[in-house]
Amino acid sequence: MRDPGDWNILQQQQWYRVPVSSVNKWLKNKWPPQWIAFYHTRAFGQDRYTIRYYAKVKRIREMTRGKLFPREPENQKTSLLYYKISIDELQKLPRPIVSRRRRRIIFIPTTYEKFNLAEEINDLYQGSLLEELLWRELKKHDIPAEREELIRGKNGNHFLDFAIYCHTGKLNVQTDGDVWHSTKKRIVSDDLRDSDLETLGWRVLRFNSKHIHEQMQDHCLTTIMKNIDKLGGVAEGDAPSR
Repeated sequence: MRDPGDWNILQQQQWYRVPVSSVNKWLKNKWPPQWIAFYHTRAFGQDRYTIRYYAKVKRIREMTRGKLFPREPENQKTSLLYYKISIDELQKLPRPIVSRRRRRIIFIPTTYEKFNLAEEINDLYQGSLLEELLWRELKKHDIPAEREELIRGKNGNHFLDFAIYCHTGKLNVQTDGDVWHSTKKRIVSDDLRDSDLETLGWRVLRFNSKHIHEQMQDHCLTTIMKNIDKLGGVAEGDAPSR
C-alpha cells in the first residue's frame, strides 16, 4: 500500500487495485487468495513498514484503469489492466507484523497459519523445506536475515534465499536442493549468478541438503556466524517500532 488515496478507497469502498503485470503469476491460477493483507510503506507515518490490516477476499476481476476510475480524464494509463480485489470488512491485527528493514514488497503468497503466527514479514514466506529449516535456526540464534530479497544485477534480477547485511559487507545464504542444483545447466547458471552478486559486493554461502539436515550447527550456523564476524557484525536496518 503506497498511496493514502488507495487506502481511503479501500476503507470506504472496500476494493483495492493491483497491476496485472505485477502479480499475474500469483492471482491467475487455480487457487486465488481467500484473504489479503496490506503492507504500509513510508507514506503512512507511524504505520510504515508494517502489516496491520487484513480482509477476506470476495471477488477478483480484471479491469482497465478507465473502468476503475471513470471520472479520470483519459490518458496513457487508461488502458492499463488491473485486478480489482473486492473485500469484506477490514480487520485489524492484535499486533502488527513488522519489517526490520525498509524493503519493497509486491506480493507474498502465504498460508493462514503462517499469517497468524508471523511476528515479522520474513515469517510469511513459504520456502522449500531446506529454507524453512534454516530460517527456524536463524531466528533461534537471533540472526536477522531478509528472505526473498530482490537484487537487480547485470545479468538480471536475483531473489536471495537469505540476505544478511553487515557493517562491512553483505552475505547471501543459499539452500541448494541436491537434484535441482546438481545439473550441468543449473551449475553454470549458479556460477553466473554468484559472479553477478559478488560484483555487487555480496559474499555467497551455499548449503546443500546434507549440510542442512546433518550439519546445521557444526557447519551451517558456524560458517554463517564466522562470516558475519569477519564483516564487522550485523548492521541493523531502519525498523519501525512495534
